Amino acid sequence: MNKPVLVIMAAGMGSRFGGLKQIEPIDDKGHMIIDFSIYDAIKAGFKKIYFIIKKENEAVFREKIGDRVSPFVEVEYVYQDLNNLPEGYTVPTGRIKPWGTGHAVLSCLDKLEGPFAVINADDYYGKNAFSIIYNFLEKAVDDEKYNYAMVGYIIENTLTENGYVSRGVCTLDEEGYLADIQERVHIKKAGEGAEYSDDDGKTWIAIPKGSIVSMNMWGFTNSILGELKNRFEKFLSEKLEANPLKAEFYLPEAVGDILKEGKGRVKVLRTTDKWYGITYKEDKERVVKAIENLRNDGVYPEKLWGRDL
Repeated sequence: MNKPVLVIMAAGMGSRFGGLKQIEPIDDKGHMIIDFSIYDAIKAGFKKIYFIIKKENEAVFREKIGDRVSPFVEVEYVYQDLNNLPEGYTVPTGRIKPWGTGHAVLSCLDKLEGPFAVINADDYYGKNAFSIIYNFLEKAVDDEKYNYAMVGYIIENTLTENGYVSRGVCTLDEEGYLADIQERVHIKKAGEGAEYSDDDGKTWIAIPKGSIVSMNMWGFTNSILGELKNRFEKFLSEKLEANPLKAEFYLPEAVGDILKEGKGRVKVLRTTDKWYGITYKEDKERVVKAIENLRNDGVYPEKLWGRDL
């Protein structure tokens, strides 16, 4: 059986942050959030990483990230390309936005042969998350259904004080499997809890405290790739005409559809770790402080990429 590998989605330009937030240093050693994810992944057992990037960003990614970590883990690059479309489809005039997280993972169609985990490049997930997803993937095989997993976070542990965020809000069944997931693209903190809007902030709906959300940390067998291929073409045929410049093929929505069709199940691996990320420039100070505290607590060494890794 192939050993689990890690797929890191890093093709987004971070429009709300104002640049390539994936390579923004968050300490005085020049470490980025992605450094801590890679460090935690290696410690958990991952031996190979695929970076999904835009081709035009390859040089800066190699310089800032890939070349630095490649002595410690095998690295390969996959390109998310707007022109990577099924036969008969073309990029709409004026479209510059990537096709979304589902399309990003689909970019690995010809690369991945075994189980894999998927994360965002600009999110801090916590050490526990990588351990539990790796342990799941080591034993993951499909039977009468696809067997996938998702690391689930408590929503209050994933919010920013500085604006709205997107989260996949989850419903679990009695056995701890994912029953449904709804992508909410306009969530904000509200007192001790959270609320979302479907009409650009005109009205708000409360999200129950303690709700489990997806931070796009998934564990898949490679059966997901064939599903994404078929569903991406369906997405283009149904939604592209209505919103040609911004419609996105979301990974959580594809997973949700697989569940509704009874084709797969997703074990929710709960974690109480806090998520940290830089969605907005104002978030950076909080992330810097959090990493400093984790280092002071002995979770991380001063220098991540030392010889004793």
